[in-house]
Amino acid sequence: MRKFKNLVIGGIESKIFNLILLTVILLTIAFLGINLYQGNMLSSLTAETSVKQQETTSEIISGAMNQVTRRSMERTTDMEAQIVDRMFRGIRSRVMMAADYASKVLGHPEAFSPVPYAGPDASRNGELAAQIIWAEGTDPEDPETAARAGLVSNLSGMMISMCEATESDNIFVGLPDGIFLSINRTPADWFGEDGKVIKYDARTRFWYKQAAEAGGLVFSDLEVDATTGEMSVVCAMPVYGEAGELLGVAGSDLFLHAMEDTVSGLVDDGGYVWIINREGHVIYSPNRDLVALNESALAPDLRQSENKELAALVNAAMEGRTDVQVIPVNGHDFYMLGVPIETAGWTLFSAFPKEMVDQVEVSLLESYHGITEEARQAYQEKSGRSKTTTWILMGALTVLALINALVLGKRIVRPLNTITKRIADLKEGNLEFKMEDAYRTGDEIEVLAESFANLSHKTLDYVEQVKTATAEKERISTELHMANRIQESMLPHVFPPFPDRKEFDIYATMDPAREVGGDFYDFFMIDPDHLCIVMADVSGKGVPAALFMMISKTILQNCAMLGQSAGAILAKTNEMLCSNNQMEMFVTVWLGILEISTGKITCANAGHEYPAVFSGAGEKEFALLKDKHGFVIGGMEGVRYKEYEFTMKPGDKLFVYTDGLAEATNNDEQMFGTDRMIRALNEVSDAGPKEVLENVRESVDAFVGTAEQFDDLTMLCLEYRGPDGKWKAEEPRESI
Repeated sequence: MRKFKNLVIGGIESKIFNLILLTVILLTIAFLGINLYQGNMLSSLTAETSVKQQETTSEIISGAMNQVTRRSMERTTDMEAQIVDRMFRGIRSRVMMAADYASKVLGHPEAFSPVPYAGPDASRNGELAAQIIWAEGTDPEDPETAARAGLVSNLSGMMISMCEATESDNIFVGLPDGIFLSINRTPADWFGEDGKVIKYDARTRFWYKQAAEAGGLVFSDLEVDATTGEMSVVCAMPVYGEAGELLGVAGSDLFLHAMEDTVSGLVDDGGYVWIINREGHVIYSPNRDLVALNESALAPDLRQSENKELAALVNAAMEGRTDVQVIPVNGHDFYMLGVPIETAGWTLFSAFPKEMVDQVEVSLLESYHGITEEARQAYQEKSGRSKTTTWILMGALTVLALINALVLGKRIVRPLNTITKRIADLKEGNLEFKMEDAYRTGDEIEVLAESFANLSHKTLDYVEQVKTATAEKERISTELHMANRIQESMLPHVFPPFPDRKEFDIYATMDPAREVGGDFYDFFMIDPDHLCIVMADVSGKGVPAALFMMISKTILQNCAMLGQSAGAILAKTNEMLCSNNQMEMFVTVWLGILEISTGKITCANAGHEYPAVFSGAGEKEFALLKDKHGFVIGGMEGVRYKEYEFTMKPGDKLFVYTDGLAEATNNDEQMFGTDRMIRALNEVSDAGPKEVLENVRESVDAFVGTAEQFDDLTMLCLEYRGPDGKWKAEEPRESI
């Protein structure tokens, strides 16, 4: 290498300069030749293809708009039908539950005592309130009538709870003797202009008659609400006695304004959505000019419409989902299709004006023609200027390229020299090679610098990663701790839970294997003389099991509060969990209902562990009660559960638990087992429930030692003290 002033001949700088100079010369020649050739070719091609583009564009836009409109209508209409169907399913479920409970109350009046009732109270407007409304000619002072009103008022609490749980505004039951129980948020609507409560006879309403005639659940035609004057549809279901006599009709209003809030998708795009029932009557229509809307008595049957195309579409939609068709209505063409609403057996139709699609097509074509013509003229004007500009630019670029070659050479060499100097300066106490802007050249020099920098940064990066991982672990731990607190609050945790009830004592614990668990226990009063006890174990562990546990617990309690038997509660819970169990989880459940006045317990077992019972008779020890197991809850639809009974005497105890107790394992892979559990129970068999559970847990901990708890450990103990609550441990007890 030789130096000539600041240039090193034979070095990297001179080589870069020569390479760039040669490249610039070749690129300039190639660019000018290609540019001249392409300019001439594009000029001729532009003129030839402009006409073809305009012809084909018209066909493409027309077909695309038609296809897009049809697909958009199909997707939107299917979505609207699903939304409406969910709305109908919700109101159907409420009415069926109300009718089911009404059949138990009205069909078995001897099992229920009359409860206090009242008429509408305008001061309670805005809150859910129960009120009894009388029909004209019904005498509220008649003892038998008053007794019937008191009997049906047993439904008030359940119906209010159901409305609150489903965020609905009304539900009601009408009786054949003119008594009407209404749950709604607007009691003031029941007052007339004279300030008196209006008379209301449900027996004369269309929904009552239609449900009674059908003998099952119906969605009524449109009718005007007696209090608000609004148009509404009623979901109604008759209630029959054991002899087949009509005991009443349960129902719930669905007002048109609520339906309008739900059905809105196509309206925002210029289209319309309307609904017809099984009789071809229009139930909902935002555009009265397109489809008329009347009460059931005046509503025409669209299946018999004079518009043959519309009638054919309606009849086809009654049989199933239709394709998009062009239907003329009142001098205008509409894209239309119908989709069934499965729950109600009705049909949802959507309509979109064809002229709006045609108008969009014309506008697009006009815009396209204008753009292409403007582009053609602009191209011709600028094409000539670009040639001159190209020559000037190429000359300037050549000069700049040569100057840049000299600068680039120096810039390439400079960072190499800097890297060499920085490496030489590294010494003890300062071994970190830092990446600087001088090294960011975008080539192998930068790769070399990054390699040195990465090597020195690895230790620091590793420390930062450890800090980050520790912080994330602490965050997750905090969130799981909060989930554990929430889960604990879901279970009864205040003991004694019923301080004013001396007839029994109860205590329970749940220790999850992880931060949250799938086990749960529950106990609650169904009524003043019946205590429901639940012990359950969800499949799996962790957060999924905890979520399924909370759902299962809520459904079990709701079903139990309906006053059903133990087996029926498990069957109803199994039905509800199986209906939407996409994760295929299940739960084992032992459920017992204690009749406090007699000590009788009615039980059912869905694949759960055997309970242990302590009796004052015989050996006076705890022993397993090997009951008959049913199938797990959530595993299979249609399962029925057998019930069994036994009677507890004063001083007897019941102990239920999950498999985490018997399967607790020590370091030698040995299980705690039910035999050790029974021995631990019998060590303190005369103690109270809390002491019994504490002794069992101490026995488990002593057995397991330092081994990790791999499953949730849940226990519950009930001590029956007799109907008067005066039993003491020293008193003799009779055999069960």
